[in-house]
Amino acid sequence: MIKEYGPLQSIPLKTGSTFSRPVQTLPERVKLSDPATSVMTDLNKVSVISVRAKTSMDKANAKMIRYGVRTLLVLDDNDQVAGLLTASDVLGEKPMHFLQNMGGTHADIMVRDIMTTQRELEVLKIEDVKNALVGQIVASLKKSHRQHALVVAESADGKQSVCGLFSITQIARQLGAQVQSFELAHTFAEIEAVIARG
Repeated sequence: MIKEYGPLQSIPLKTGSTFSRPVQTLPERVKLSDPATSVMTDLNKVSVISVRAKTSMDKANAKMIRYGVRTLLVLDDNDQVAGLLTASDVLGEKPMHFLQNMGGTHADIMVRDIMTTQRELEVLKIEDVKNALVGQIVASLKKSHRQHALVVAESADGKQSVCGLFSITQIARQLGAQVQSFELAHTFAEIEAVIARG
C-alpha cells in the first residue's frame, strides 16, 4: 500500500537556521469605540513569554529585555499560572522592600518574591472581552490600578486558561498617545490628552 506514494526529496538543514514564530498584527491606530480584541494580545496567535517562579529576578529582567516585553507569565513546576511579573515589579520598590524585610543581596531575589501572585490576580472573561470596546478595557485597567489584565477562557468544568493579555502601554500607543513614562498615572494622562484632542 505504501508503494503508491513516492518520498519527498530532503535537503540538509543549513547552519544558522531559525524557526517560525507566531505573529499577531494589531492595528496601528484604534479608537475607544473599537472592539477590545483589536488591542488584546491573543495567546492563540502569539506565544506568551513565561518564566518560572524560582528564576532569579535578574534573569527574568534579562528575558523581558531580550524579548522586548514588559510582562512575564509566571509558571509553577506543573506549568500552571503562579502569577504575573511586570517590569514595574522588577524596577519599582518591591525588590528594595524584599531586601529590607528578608536581607540578602539583589542577586538573591527570585521572581516569586516580587511577582503578583495568582491569588492576587483578577481576570477578564473572553466572552465579555469579545463584546467589549477599547474604552471599557481602559476603564477596567484604570479602576484596578493595573498596567496589565489577563483574559481567560473557561471550560465547561470551570477550569480557566489564560488566552489573552491587555497592556495599557500597548493600548496607549495604539490610541496615538506618546508614552514617555511607564508610570500608570502618566499613561492614563497621556490617553486622556489624546481623547481631549479628538
